[in-house]
Order: sequence, then C-alpha cells, then structure tokens
Amino acid sequence: MGRQTTVRRAVGMMAPMTSPQLPDYPLWHGFADMGAVSASPFVVARGEGAYVFDAEGTRYLDSTAGLWFTNVGHGRTEIADAVARQLSTLAHCSGFGDLTSDVTLALAERLTAIAPVPGSKIFFTSGGSDSIDSAAKLARRYWHEMGRPDKKIIVGRTKAYHGMHVAGTALSGLPPNREGYGELMADAATVDWDDAKSLLGLIERVGADNIAAFFCEPIIGAGGIYLPPEGYLAEVRQICRDNDVLFVADEVVTGFGRIGGGEWFASTRFDLQPDMMTTAKGLTSGYVPMGALFVAPTVAEPFFSGGVWWRHGYTYGGHAGAAAAAMANLDIVERENLLDEAARVERDLATYFSPLIEHPAVHEIRTGLGAVTAVQLADAPAAMAAVGALRKQGVSGRAAGAGALQISPSFVMTTEQIEEMAAAIGRALD
Repeated sequence: MGRQTTVRRAVGMMAPMTSPQLPDYPLWHGFADMGAVSASPFVVARGEGAYVFDAEGTRYLDSTAGLWFTNVGHGRTEIADAVARQLSTLAHCSGFGDLTSDVTLALAERLTAIAPVPGSKIFFTSGGSDSIDSAAKLARRYWHEMGRPDKKIIVGRTKAYHGMHVAGTALSGLPPNREGYGELMADAATVDWDDAKSLLGLIERVGADNIAAFFCEPIIGAGGIYLPPEGYLAEVRQICRDNDVLFVADEVVTGFGRIGGGEWFASTRFDLQPDMMTTAKGLTSGYVPMGALFVAPTVAEPFFSGGVWWRHGYTYGGHAGAAAAAMANLDIVERENLLDEAARVERDLATYFSPLIEHPAVHEIRTGLGAVTAVQLADAPAAMAAVGALRKQGVSGRAAGAGALQISPSFVMTTEQIEEMAAAIGRALD
C-alpha cells in the first residue's frame, strides 16, 4: 500500500482566493486599458500596401505603418516566400559559441556595409527593447574591460522612449512608463531632451569617470515625435567625445530610411558616428521580429582581440527565418529606391500636414525632418477620441506622447494618399 501523507494548512496561510469575474476577452494588449479595450477591440485582418483592412473588409489608410515599422508596405509576398524557403531549409540554429547560420552571417555582412561607422560589428537581438538592454550592458562591460569599472551610469532624456525591458524602462523619460515598478536599475539618469547643456551639467555634477553611455533618439519617437533643436545632435555628440562617454544612437524607430533623408540611418544623415546604434522595426519591416545592435570597432575591440567573453545573448538572436525576412526587405528597399521615397514622404508630410495648424483643435504640427509628423492637439486628453474619429474617416491611427497623433506612414504611401490622409484628419477633428 502506498505511503499516506497528511497535509495541513500552515498557520496564517491565506485561504484560496475567489476567482474574480473578468471580461471574456482572452488577449492582454500592450499599453492598453483592458477594461475598455476588451469590450471593443479593433481587429485587423489583412494589409495591402499602405492600407489595412478590418475583419469586415473595411479599408483604412495605415498612418503609422503598424508601429513605425512597415516601411515597405503590407502584403509583400516576396518577404513571406523568403521566410518560408528559409524555414523549410533551416528554421534556426543557436548563435552561441562558434555557431551561426549562413543567412545570418550574410545579413551581418550586409549591415556592416551600410553602417554609419565602417567596420562595425553586428549583434542580433529579437527586437528593439533587446537592443537597448544589450547596449546598456555592453557599455558597462566595455568600460570594465578598459579598466574603468566605475563608469556605470547610463543617461537618457526626458520624453524619450527606449523600449520596455529593465534598462529601457530605467532610461525612459516618460514618467508613466516607470510608475509602479520601483527602482529597476541603479545608476540611471535623465537629462533635458532639448538642451545639450543639461547633459554637460550632469557630467560636471557626477563626474565623467562615473558615466558609461548617453542614449539618444535622433528624433523623439513614441514620446510624441519631437524634432531635435538645430545643432543639438552635433553638440551632444561632441560632449560625449570630449568626456569619454559612449554615444548610443537609438535608431529603433528612425533607422533603415525613416529619418535618413535618402540615407539608411539618421546617424549617417547627421554624421553622428555612434559608438553603438540600436535598431529593429525597419530591419524586417515588421514581417518577423528582429533587432540588431551596431557596435563600432573601438567598442568591439576588447571582445574581438581574444580571451574575453561577453556572456550575453538571446535564443532567437540572428534567427535564420528573421534574417531571410531582413534580406528580402532590404532587397525591396534597394530595388524600389525606397530610401528616396522616404525622403519624398518627408516632403509630402510637410506640404499637406502643415496647413492643419489652422484647425482650432490643433496646437502644433511637428514635421519637416524624416517620414514622421506629429499633430499635437490643443486638448491633449482628446487624442484617444480622435483616433476613434479617424477610423470613421478611413484612417487607422495612434496617439503618442502627450496628446499627439502619430503620423509615420510606409515609404510606399503615395503623395495622393498622404494628401487624402491629411484631409481625413481634418474632417475627424471637425
């Protein structure tokens, strides 16, 4: 006969909790009030070019290219076919130790060739938040290898968004994104987003010997699309050089043409020569999750000289299927001259959105630099309602920052479609 046991409730142990009555909706969305969203989700069923379609077949201009990422437009079967071929050949292998796949290596070679800093090394991640955390860890580890282990502080800016992993949340300049978590990461600091002297002041207060890296979006993205003041990027870059602080360009949003003015990266457009550059989104146009951290030779040198391990990596870093998607995506960008088209989108947005400043509901239009625009509403809390009104006008949109409508279309959106989108926003605000 099997051994019998007696289980007693420990003194003070909580009684089983009664299961709460929740909505039947099963999916938990990111950045959402699920009490409201679960009652009426906006379900997208397919995409084609600059449009998305809901489950009933209603067509909407996609004003945000998904979430900044569908640079080549929706429905590109060429990318899907490339992924299918790769998955049927080799889905993935580990990227740890001496292992890699042929397509992953080919993609790294291709990215090195277009890097803002010649000879950069490519470390693959699963997305933008991974890229940010990787850069934060590598910055600290680099200074450790250089015999300066006290350089630990990582610096972000107000209004900035750097993903939602631990380091990215600690770097965030958006207070609501940090609320309720406590101190996630020691040695993180924030300076004013638009004043280079604020960075210099921090360096003078805490000492350059304690600061590892400064993280900088060339254009503030999710924080509301704020363009850098004239000369700001060059000034903070020089401050970092003068004080031995690594300059990390966060190009998760801006990379692969969105802010390039005909170049691949904002870092090239503004000659930033970053020590590290974080990317994702436009790398695959969102068809498969993937990110890449570009590391300049000076930072990579201690780890490529032999004998030093960087004990960091991701199971799906450099995923072969994602690498195939990236290769096909880059093929499309080059073949269809989409970097030039992105520059055309930049001009079109300025042309057709600037007049919206005359609308009484609009406080500011931020445009003219990159394939992005912000329509800042005078009544910031009305932005979410405006998104709903936009859908009734045939435009799928999104609120960003403090009451702005995010405009970041695909590079294949035509001039006529941009004009139509601006007019639809005017009608929605009416």
